[in-house]
Amino acid sequence: METRQKYTPLLFVTEIIGILLALLFIAPFYFLIVNSFKKLGDILLNASSLPEKINFGNFQRAWEAVEFPRVFMNSFLVTSVSVLALVVISSMMAYRLVRRPTTFNKLLLTALIAAMIIPFQSVMLPLMRVTSWLELRGHFHGIVICYMGFGISLSMFLYHGFVKSVPLEIEEAAVMDGCSPYGVFWRIVFPLLKPITVTVIILNVLWIWNDYLLPMLVINDKMTTIPLAVQKFFGQYLRKWDLAMAALTLSTLPVIAFFLFLQKHIIEGITAGSVKG
Repeated sequence: METRQKYTPLLFVTEIIGILLALLFIAPFYFLIVNSFKKLGDILLNASSLPEKINFGNFQRAWEAVEFPRVFMNSFLVTSVSVLALVVISSMMAYRLVRRPTTFNKLLLTALIAAMIIPFQSVMLPLMRVTSWLELRGHFHGIVICYMGFGISLSMFLYHGFVKSVPLEIEEAAVMDGCSPYGVFWRIVFPLLKPITVTVIILNVLWIWNDYLLPMLVINDKMTTIPLAVQKFFGQYLRKWDLAMAALTLSTLPVIAFFLFLQKHIIEGITAGSVKG
């Protein structure tokens, strides 16, 4: 017989706090969407009010001003290639570090984890020198290599903890059946890493898609991403908030659609992780 949880004052207070926190996180989206339909004067007068008249002209002007199809494709290519490279390399590296715990691998793991605490601002000048010396600046492969360098530590760390939960007996059985080392990983181990792979993909997509500082330092105008394109609406003497809000709304739609697409896999990953072992 199922027992119902008693509704207590503590549970009521917890629900109220949860609702308030949800409203706090939703508030920026409200200002973004509402002001994207307003004229600049209405935004300056009262940014929190609802628009008196829906104005879709902001989206058309922002679309043309930033050349949205071009910058969207740039962001898509940079994000997709960088995330794919991070998933492949970090998963294989984590598997190797877990299954071959040599002294060198332990030192490498320690170095990668230690790199996570180094702030990006402290390596900006060395990054500029290294990318210039290696002729990576202004090239597509240059920004991808930089994202791999800065994102490999966290991605590998997440995979490292999950690989430990994969039973070694499954791999031994595959080896006895004649499976190669690469076959063991890609056919046996990597499919079992699906929950953490989804997590790694989401974290890196959100980071790379919305990143502004690293593309500003590495890429040129031909590979301008959406965050860099939106910056043109903020000049020294004029800030076009109406067009900026419309452009930012357009840039968030692909990420929201991507998250909704992976929602099923996220729920499956949480369920699998809760009963794993």
